[in-house]
Amino acid sequence: ARVFQRDETACYYLYRQVKNENTFLGIIGCTSIDDYMSGVIKIHEQTITQREEKLKDYLEVCEFNAEPVLFCYPDDEKINALTADVMTYRSDYDFTTTDRVRHTLWVINKTKSIKLIQERFSKIPAIYIADGHHRSAAAALLGKLRRAKDTGYTGDEAYNYYLGVFFPESQLRIYDYNRVVKDLNGLSVAQFIEKLSKSFIVSEMNEFIFKPTRKHELSMYLDKKWYSLTAKDGVYRADSPVGSLDASILTEHVLAPILNVHDLKTDKRIGFVPGIKGAETLKMTVDEGKAAVAFGLYPVTMEHLKWIADTNNIMPPKSTWVEPKMRSGLVIYSLEE
Repeated sequence: ARVFQRDETACYYLYRQVKNENTFLGIIGCTSIDDYMSGVIKIHEQTITQREEKLKDYLEVCEFNAEPVLFCYPDDEKINALTADVMTYRSDYDFTTTDRVRHTLWVINKTKSIKLIQERFSKIPAIYIADGHHRSAAAALLGKLRRAKDTGYTGDEAYNYYLGVFFPESQLRIYDYNRVVKDLNGLSVAQFIEKLSKSFIVSEMNEFIFKPTRKHELSMYLDKKWYSLTAKDGVYRADSPVGSLDASILTEHVLAPILNVHDLKTDKRIGFVPGIKGAETLKMTVDEGKAAVAFGLYPVTMEHLKWIADTNNIMPPKSTWVEPKMRSGLVIYSLEE
């Protein structure tokens, strides 16, 4: 039996994912490494060279992309109308994985539909990577190497492109990404709160679960109590794309100076909890003694993410948790041609 079935003609896929109460709808297709290298594809995350190289080596050996990069683009009425029309037909693939996520795929192979998608996308000035910075960098790295070696290079070779799933902004969800710290760096609860009040208005919240309600308000769970921390005026620069991020405010005014956590990537005393797991997980982590304190952040908006990418800035590690998450091997793009 053939495990993989190859499409007879070049096509796009309309992809729908249903997870819990959320539905995500996007188009699967390929994008050019030239758009990545020229900056039409906007990035907001720092990539690690070693990891880029590793992924490039993996691509060289496997010769395929098995996990599309998540891109987002501004909603387009004509594309939305096309996808709504495609969904009126019977899907080509429809199944639910063991994690109870439903995946549905429609093949888009009509010349008119393909043309419309290409025309509309060619008018979009920039698209943004929501998830998959390393995969994008590795695809460009591989493409550049192959171009250098390829004497009959035309630009149409498979390695000039890589697999992506393109979601309109309205179809992506950015969740908060929260922090837990193992200890209070030798401080008592009272000393810690006193230090916090230099930069924040600290209010105790009489709630079983508390989440920040707006930007620049953090939640904190400590010693069986929830607190609201509101950044005081002058603590951050509102005109700074990175400095005005709540993750930056937390690092610069709490984690680094008070708790002595300086490197989020390597410090063993800090842990990260995706917002999709709920604020209950923060409370539980502290109540069970796995951490001394938990901080909840308000989710980063799409506008803020774009502001950072458009100004060529980099987000701190673990700033956003983006949904949907794609299954590996759902759709495959071969680099062998």
